[in-house]
Amino acid sequence: MQIKIDSLETIRDAAKEFVEQLGDHTVFAFYGKMGAGKTTFIKAICEELGVEDVITSPTFAIVNEYRSAINDELIYHFDFYRIKKLEEVYDMGYEDYFYSGALCFLEWPELIEEILPGETVKVSITVNDDGGRTVEF
Repeated sequence: MQIKIDSLETIRDAAKEFVEQLGDHTVFAFYGKMGAGKTTFIKAICEELGVEDVITSPTFAIVNEYRSAINDELIYHFDFYRIKKLEEVYDMGYEDYFYSGALCFLEWPELIEEILPGETVKVSITVNDDGGRTVEF
């Protein structure tokens, strides 16, 4: 599946389209270069899912927890950019999150690739020449 994001003005439409395609999957690994828009797109997805809290990158916290105002379900947003060793992810109890049934959105999953669940949906965000983005999953 491919979704085009022409500008920030259309990101909510792209997020809505992404949410419509979630299916029964719960773990989504977002790949893309620094500045590709991973956090911005995850923020739009969370807003589309009914998160009313301020949504920020969990760069220093590693994980932020949100709750949907629509269905009261938990959503976890991870940023593994600052992970130095896989043991840090073991210590945080990643299994409790990844296998909880809650939605998990992961940034910089390439740093923990070997422990991603087999059913993880890989999402790639690419910056286009015109400044837009292409989301593929």
